[in-house]
Amino acid sequence: MHKFLSIFAAAAVIAILPAHAQNSSSVRYKWHDDHGLLHYSDSLSAEAMKYGYDLVNDQGLVIQHVARQLTPEERAAANKLAAEQAATRRAEKERADADAQMLSAYPDEESFRISQQQALDTIDQQIHTTEINLRSQENALTDLLSRAADIERSKSPVPHFLAESIARQRDVVTDQRSILQRQQALRAQTVQTQAAQLARYRELQAAQKQEPSQ
Repeated sequence: MHKFLSIFAAAAVIAILPAHAQNSSSVRYKWHDDHGLLHYSDSLSAEAMKYGYDLVNDQGLVIQHVARQLTPEERAAANKLAAEQAATRRAEKERADADAQMLSAYPDEESFRISQQQALDTIDQQIHTTEINLRSQENALTDLLSRAADIERSKSPVPHFLAESIARQRDVVTDQRSILQRQQALRAQTVQTQAAQLARYRELQAAQKQEPSQ
């Protein structure tokens, strides 16, 4: 008898399950308008999408929240923020990679400082070469101007070819001076950059030495 009742109860439960599953699958939409009033709907409306809505089952439980649609301005702002955050993450990764490469390439500060000095030596050599070229070109310009001055003192007109040579030589001197200024500015900037790099290197080295004790 007890066995018969157990079988009957199990059959009753199985018969109820499809109906219960069918009822639980029904979904309604719930949202608040701009006045804070609560709305329900059996179908998704434009107003619900405008303000954002919740999917609610037949038991009144929220099963999913859908955010409201963004305005074009909000969407543009969100895209801009996402792009800025992505750029920040890329910059952080690039810096981490550069830090790791720095520590791998230079096991101690002496090797790091030697590398920095080599970079400065290269710039100094370029500056020295430019200074020599500049002095040579300035001397050439001085010679041309002296020739023109001698001709003018003799009350003769300066030949056209000489005037053109002077103009070209002035351009050469101007170019060489510009090159020298750029090289000197590069050296000054390199010194500043190297100071920051050295400070960063020391910071990384200190952190690396502390890692085993942590």
